[in-house]
Amino acid sequence: MSLKEDVEKVQEKIEVIERQFIIILVILCMWFITGCYLVYILNDVGTSEETIDIQDVENIDNSHIKIGDEIWEKSN
Repeated sequence: MSLKEDVEKVQEKIEVIERQFIIILVILCMWFITGCYLVYILNDVGTSEETIDIQDVENIDNSHIKIGDEIWEKSN
């Protein structure tokens, strides 16, 4: 074995290690993003704690119940 062959083998090993490093970084980034998304979902961001009394549906514009009642009344 010559010095040139040894250098080529070392360079090949370095390339393999670089690929593995990139793959590990990608996996860690995906894991981090998944964890952040899980925290976002578990915190219920964007949910409303407001409750609506069903008796007051007539006073709410664009209510699904009100619109459904109007359609029901028109069909009967």
